[in-house]
Amino acid sequence: MCVCEREDPGMTYDILTSNSEIIDVDHQLSLEAGLLHAEIQRRIIDFGLADAYVLASARRMDARILTGDLHFKSFEEAVIPR
Repeated sequence: MCVCEREDPGMTYDILTSNSEIIDVDHQLSLEAGLLHAEIQRRIIDFGLADAYVLASARRMDARILTGDLHFKSFEEAVIPR
């Protein structure tokens, strides 16, 4: 069981939102994510559309992606803890 399953969901949400920026998905972001998804799936077969939205958002915001998802290991935006 992970820590988040033992804690109050409201507290987990508060921690997540206090350390994140919530953005709206607009037409342009959807287009960018869709194009990235099609391009990246040529190399990484199981790269998901949600991953493409995360990557497109990070690029738009000039942000880093803190993740344990190895799909992101070849992207400069990704920070993968060891």
